[in-house]
Amino acid sequence: MDSILDHFKYCDALLEGHFELSSGLHSPNYLQCALALQYPADASGYGRLIAEKFVSQNIDAVASPAIGGLVIGYTVAQALNVRFIWTERQNGEMKLRRGFNVRKGERFLVVEDVITTGGSTRECIDVLSNAGAKVVGAASIIDRSNGTADVGVPRISLVNIDVPSYKPDECPLCAAGSTAVKPGSRTPA
Repeated sequence: MDSILDHFKYCDALLEGHFELSSGLHSPNYLQCALALQYPADASGYGRLIAEKFVSQNIDAVASPAIGGLVIGYTVAQALNVRFIWTERQNGEMKLRRGFNVRKGERFLVVEDVITTGGSTRECIDVLSNAGAKVVGAASIIDRSNGTADVGVPRISLVNIDVPSYKPDECPLCAAGSTAVKPGSRTPA
């Protein structure tokens, strides 16, 4: 765990300040996984670590919610030697697009870079399940909820940390006069 967080710090991927997360919550910390995954060897290493936890579960395919989960999802699929697809938002709704399809009963692992509330992961799981897939698990590099986020299937993370997050109207950083910035993928940086 320490080596992963050390790598995030080294890559300037663990930010401190006042951030508005993609969930709408505010936090004094932000994990910019794109920076930690910019070198293929690093991304592949994290992908192998996640894949090792699921190698005995007969995974047919890996799926990730776009955009944050794409790199790590692909490397997990590569390590498992299975296909990789993704879901993405269209008009605010998570969907399968780009001609991707799911076979009835196909066993999926859903992979995300960072989980805070589990919202994007749950949306991805719902899309796959509604299309006939069987989602057998979920995984992420970092779990900001320290294990409390429920996505409806068993899940693992390489690192569990407890990073505070606040509703905007309860945010002590806002109360102190600080303005939140949005470094995430759903809004312009």
